[in-house]
Amino acid sequence: MIRVSIIGSGNVAQHLIEAFSKTADIELVQVYARKTAAVSQLIPIDKITSDFSELKPVDLTIIAVTDDAIASVSKQLLFKNQFVVHTSGSVSIETLDSKNRQGVFYPLQTFSKSKEVDFKIIPICLEAQNEKDFQILETVATCISNTVYKINSQQRKALHIAAVFVSNFVNHLYQIGNDICIKNELSFDILKPLIQETATKILSLSPKEAQTGPAKRKDTQIINAHLNFLKDDNQKEIYKLLTKSIIDNGKKL
Repeated sequence: MIRVSIIGSGNVAQHLIEAFSKTADIELVQVYARKTAAVSQLIPIDKITSDFSELKPVDLTIIAVTDDAIASVSKQLLFKNQFVVHTSGSVSIETLDSKNRQGVFYPLQTFSKSKEVDFKIIPICLEAQNEKDFQILETVATCISNTVYKINSQQRKALHIAAVFVSNFVNHLYQIGNDICIKNELSFDILKPLIQETATKILSLSPKEAQTGPAKRKDTQIINAHLNFLKDDNQKEIYKLLTKSIIDNGKKL
């Protein structure tokens, strides 16, 4: 059994606590949280600490905090020569303080505290400085997920940027669509089957094969009509930029 501690109480930390609590192959020894109440509903109170000096020796310490806090938190750890990883998609492995062995345990998913996730289908991307530490990460990851990848910091940064495009930016486009619906007294629910079908197609087609719409068809009459309809300058600029990108992409061999 691998002994694990988690530092953090945000979205990723809370979902990891729940995932680890469901497997008998991992002992969740402690959780460090500045505010005990943030995780008290997930783990016994005697396993929660807000004092770095109280952290016990474990096989793996996972820092699940905001990107800009990773370096600071890793420096505050009082122990040395233990295995410490972070969960960020965009922060280098070398951001962790070198007094401990460094690694990355990056679950590629969007997390919200109020939304349950099935960790079994979440890809977990791993990085370590030696094979022994990688095996520890791989063992922990396979206890909660069916999909595990070994990638380096440069690849992880590229993956995180790609994830911003396919998740964060797409969700913002949902918001724009919702705003247009509200302004015209329409229910956003009408668009949900289209959203679902568009997402489902990607499971069997490449994004290029799945692309449809006026930009794909180079239908300038419809494109100009849409632009004339839109009154919000920001929405117009986004529409123009994405339309140009789709048209230019169609020109590539």
